[in-house]
Amino acid sequence: MALEVGIVGPAGSGKTALFTALTKAGGGEYGKTNVGIAPIADERLDALAGVVHARKVTPATIRVQDVPGSGAALLGNLRQVDALLVVLRGFGADADPSGDLETFRLELLVADRDHVERRLERVEKQAKSGDPKLRAEADELRSVLAHVDAGRPLADYAGELPAELEPLTTKPLIALENGPGGIDLKLEAELAELPDEEAAAFRDGGASALDDVAARLRDALDLITFFTAGEKETRAWTLRNGQTALDAAEAIHSDIARGFIRCEVVDWRDLVALGSHAEVARQGRQRLEGKTYVVRDGDVLNIRFNV
Repeated sequence: MALEVGIVGPAGSGKTALFTALTKAGGGEYGKTNVGIAPIADERLDALAGVVHARKVTPATIRVQDVPGSGAALLGNLRQVDALLVVLRGFGADADPSGDLETFRLELLVADRDHVERRLERVEKQAKSGDPKLRAEADELRSVLAHVDAGRPLADYAGELPAELEPLTTKPLIALENGPGGIDLKLEAELAELPDEEAAAFRDGGASALDDVAARLRDALDLITFFTAGEKETRAWTLRNGQTALDAAEAIHSDIARGFIRCEVVDWRDLVALGSHAEVARQGRQRLEGKTYVVRDGDVLNIRFNV
């Protein structure tokens, strides 16, 4: 399942423009919830595809959700996303991106407080049955509520949060200023509608400002990228740093994970430099690894399996 990022922020800050620029969907509708897929640019992918003469090149992706407005009810729709990307208005005489960010952090805190309080009310009623687990959870929720009431985000909570909670203030928060001091999202949304070559020419060959956004998301989510490289398709995939070859197999397809036998591992630089899988193997630059191998950023994997 693709990682998911929620785009949030004050009304009119440029959230939908960011959604359009990231997803290149061209269909982001102002005032509506928009959901799309954002490709992650990676120069290594094109280099690998060129070596193996791939007929299809597929970048890694992140699922993006653009939510209109703010407030506890709307923010509650984002409890299952992996990170929050908050757009701040940096244009206009009354622009106050720092103040807007603090206001938004407070909205997250209020939304979490309401979420914890509602959960506590349900658990306290259920705990009247005498179930010791429910009683323990109710006690923990009272401590969590006191922590939030003190104005502290749940990312700072010292204890273990109940598994049923889906807090917002524990999620990575990436702030993006739309304006002269940050990124011109209106321009980026317009360039996203052009072919890549024309957009690059407009930038004089420079990278998109959104590449920095993707890099910040990778860092915030602690992601690494691995590749599968074949003539039929060469593709980039993301994993959390520290995940294994079996996790990589699961990301590709559950059947591959179920029938996992071994994993052939090549560093992407070796494959590009030596020109083919056969030459990499001939020069002893390919390794065989098992299920518990921790995948590294830039690994090219060929997973052998039997279902």
